[in-house]
Amino acid sequence: MTTVQERKVIVFNLNGEEYAVPVQSVGSIERMMQITRVPKAEHFIKGVINLKGVVTPIVDLRLRFGTEKREYDDSTRIIIVYYRDMEIGLVVDGANDVIDISVNDIEPPPEVINTVHADYIEGVVKLGNRLLVLLDLEKVLDKKEFDFMKMDA
Repeated sequence: MTTVQERKVIVFNLNGEEYAVPVQSVGSIERMMQITRVPKAEHFIKGVINLKGVVTPIVDLRLRFGTEKREYDDSTRIIIVYYRDMEIGLVVDGANDVIDISVNDIEPPPEVINTVHADYIEGVVKLGNRLLVLLDLEKVLDKKEFDFMKMDA
């Protein structure tokens, strides 16, 4: 008897596509709030927020992936993820749901999915007529780009 391994993921929208990150990497999902700009940060780092006493850098995934900028609205969310020893917020168009996917259904990433380079993608999953893109947070969140946070500590 073989056991099918499943992985629980949080599904979110970005630029009309569905993406996912592992639930165990997510601390919370927040509504959009005021972001304080940080000088000399990368263009996709919108700034920082004070989330329950923790200064949290905020990454706009649209800008990170080089896609079209969009005004934030009521559906915009900040997904707080744990990355190494930090909490980082990811601005997305909307958070959808939590689902289980079979590890056996994860396929290698194609060369390019729309404008998101395969470097940022762990794999893709076909769910009926839906295509879910699994992000590789280690590659999306390059530690060097957040070193400016350590300099002030």
